[in-house]
Amino acid sequence: NVRPKKSAKLYQSIWTKDGSPLFVYSQNLANKLQANLQAEWGDNIRVALAMRYGRPSIADKLAEFRAANVQRILVLPLFPQYSATTTATIYDIVFDELRRYRWMPELRTVSDYHDNPLYIQALADSIRKFWAENGRSAKLLYSFHGIPKSYFEKGDPYYCFCQKTARLVSENLGLSEEEYQLCFQSRFGPEEWLQPYTDKTLEQWAHEGLTSVDTLCPGFAVDCLETLEEMAEQNREIFLEAGGQQYNYIPCLNDSDAQLTLFTDLAQRHLQGWEPAPGE
Repeated sequence: NVRPKKSAKLYQSIWTKDGSPLFVYSQNLANKLQANLQAEWGDNIRVALAMRYGRPSIADKLAEFRAANVQRILVLPLFPQYSATTTATIYDIVFDELRRYRWMPELRTVSDYHDNPLYIQALADSIRKFWAENGRSAKLLYSFHGIPKSYFEKGDPYYCFCQKTARLVSENLGLSEEEYQLCFQSRFGPEEWLQPYTDKTLEQWAHEGLTSVDTLCPGFAVDCLETLEEMAEQNREIFLEAGGQQYNYIPCLNDSDAQLTLFTDLAQRHLQGWEPAPGE
């Protein structure tokens, strides 16, 4: 009963004149991907944005595909690191919706792209660009959305995928282990979540005398409440109030050319074999 009102107030702080950053960037990315793929596939392909929670819904978009007699569907979740809490929930609702159909389309899914070279390079280049324009802080912090520790202990690979992403980006940047840290944010409830926690780490660093930090959220393809409000605002306040002097947030890849190149490559590789025959 309390959370919707609290969340609404937080969303107001990041809203743009065009609407939610999550929707705007995601729709821009979908439109650009449509144009890229049409260059090869023509009118035989369509790209649709759908939300797991919200509108346009997955069910609505699947219904549009059905009405258009779409018979092959590639599901591409915008989650670089697979988790049962994110990517798998997309599959759940897709499968649940399609099982109602008398004639199911062919279906393919993209599990993750946490170590895809294009993804790693895009992240590293975005950090380099930020440093070139704004200078470099003493430490780099990768903040990923957390999950309960018990999920990892039951076999969820998310923690391992996050570790690999951070390691590969850091190697690309030539960073030593002392120059970066991986943490987890957005926990709630009494259960223990993956550690170290982002907010606690930033507070500790400031108390220990660290004056400047650069942060980014590689687990989010597009900026949203957890990045723009929690990371760019809340955690900045925590760090500065604890004694830190400079806190920078590096934006997500959003609808950048690098992100478009990544998603175009992912789509084309997973669509192989579905190309229309000559004359179709």
